[in-house]
Amino acid sequence: MKFSQFKQKVEKILDVDLPPGSTVAGEGRSIAETVNIGRTAFMDKMGIESEAEYKRHSVSNGTIMYHAHIGMNSWETTADALRFIYDVSEEAGFVIDRAGICLDRRMGLPEAYRDRVPAETGPALTSADDWQHIGLAAPIQPHMGDFMIGFPASTANTVNALRAGVTTIGNLSQFFAHEVPMWKDHVTTTVETVRAMSIMGALREKGTLIHSYLEDGYGALFYDCATVAGWAFLERYIVETLVGGKLSHCIGGLTNDPVKRAGWVFALDQIHDADSIGSMFYGDTISFSKDFVKNQGLVAEYLLWDIMAQLECPTGHAVHPLPITEAVRIPSAEEIADAQKLGHRIEQTARKLYPHVDFAASYDFSNRVVTSGKDIFNRALEGLKEAGVDIGDPVQMLYVLKQLGPVVFEKMFGAGGEDEISDPHKTLTVPTDMFEISMGCIEQNRPIFSRPEIQKQVNGRRMLIASSDVHGYGVMVINRLLTEAGAHMINLGTEKDPDEIISAAEENDADMILVSTHNGMALEYAKRLKEEIRKRRLTIPVVMGGVLNQKVEDRALPVDVSQDLEALGFKVAARLDDGQLRKLLT
Repeated sequence: MKFSQFKQKVEKILDVDLPPGSTVAGEGRSIAETVNIGRTAFMDKMGIESEAEYKRHSVSNGTIMYHAHIGMNSWETTADALRFIYDVSEEAGFVIDRAGICLDRRMGLPEAYRDRVPAETGPALTSADDWQHIGLAAPIQPHMGDFMIGFPASTANTVNALRAGVTTIGNLSQFFAHEVPMWKDHVTTTVETVRAMSIMGALREKGTLIHSYLEDGYGALFYDCATVAGWAFLERYIVETLVGGKLSHCIGGLTNDPVKRAGWVFALDQIHDADSIGSMFYGDTISFSKDFVKNQGLVAEYLLWDIMAQLECPTGHAVHPLPITEAVRIPSAEEIADAQKLGHRIEQTARKLYPHVDFAASYDFSNRVVTSGKDIFNRALEGLKEAGVDIGDPVQMLYVLKQLGPVVFEKMFGAGGEDEISDPHKTLTVPTDMFEISMGCIEQNRPIFSRPEIQKQVNGRRMLIASSDVHGYGVMVINRLLTEAGAHMINLGTEKDPDEIISAAEENDADMILVSTHNGMALEYAKRLKEEIRKRRLTIPVVMGGVLNQKVEDRALPVDVSQDLEALGFKVAARLDDGQLRKLLT
């Protein structure tokens, strides 16, 4: 993209009524004056005022912190799970320091809108008592990252969480790549996000941390680790320079290379000028399969590196032992507790191995991506300023970056987007693991899509592909394979509502729709797709893939709904092979 085109795009984006960032930040600081941070059971047990204080103590005394991720179908079952895993840890004699509360995505909406959209995976906090009990269910410090800061209900959710004693709140990265269902007002979302971050900034001296999980935003969609590092610099600039908060970065879920996992610990320490207070280092979610024994070995492998990296370079990141069922279903309380037991046992081995480990390759990775990332950050600030963005205004910065998207950002300031990359090992500084895995998946499945009988079925067909959520690499893989097979692909990308998909299918005269979903609402989403098709009196086949489960009120965990989807007349893509592909294309 030429700079003149980029500038025109930015000018068009800014052709909206945005309030001054200084005004919004001032509103946040005024609200902060009315907020008294509550006390949690963990604070009382440990004699601390905030999680940041606890993290600094842990860094100074070499303690490895542990993170658990919990989100059952209701707050009651989630609270029961917290109590259960705490009891297990007490009996076994170890500490689970923090728990990420995985909320229903509807919680990102203003309260009045939540009943209008389908329930998804995770609890919804429906009363003041629910909020107050977050920190009291068990002496484990609650962390709230999903669907808090970065969404239309940012301010109210942040205030409620602070009053409940939650002092690490996010997830800033989600602002850029995620949407809440049926919500289109990005101006309001931006204002709410800046206001909430300003509340946190005003309370920084009381230990508030603004959490950002890099791989849950644009970091998941970039192809180059250097661009991820540049983005981390940019987020730090927005949070710490523009709104006065303290940024707490997280990474790891989409990184399986142990050299890179340790390297990111060292890189984040550099990015934060050796004053990193990380939230957690997420477990490797991309290597798991349905083979639970193999998964247990994978957990042991990445935890060894994550723990030794913290011993080498303490950054405040809690390590995250993933339950071995993570790839198949929402883990139960028992499975989460078993993972924590495993993690603490692995720490014993990690401490023995640490003195004998050479981290040279990880330091090399860190130096490369930080050096290149700093250049990307500087180019981005200069380019945005030249294009007309007030880079001192957090509202303008957030709004423009969200509207630009990851592909344009990387093309303009990093290594370039998907269409420009022929050999990633020559073009990119260091390819992300997800990019390399995706390229491998394309190579592995190319023979299937190259078969004459498949190409005959595909050639010339107009296929629309989209994801209901942020998970976009599967869409990228299928889009490329079908394009190579001769299909005319209409790629809507991620975070698309049913009305957007059906409208685009009608406008583009698509003769097939491919939808990926993940968040425990496959059946409700499919019903809305069906209704949109009915309203427009269309006849068009729909294929759904991804994690095809649905949150059900009387069940603690989502249930598989593949048969229900087929009963609606949709096709289900359970796997990618020759027979399945032929069935889907007929």
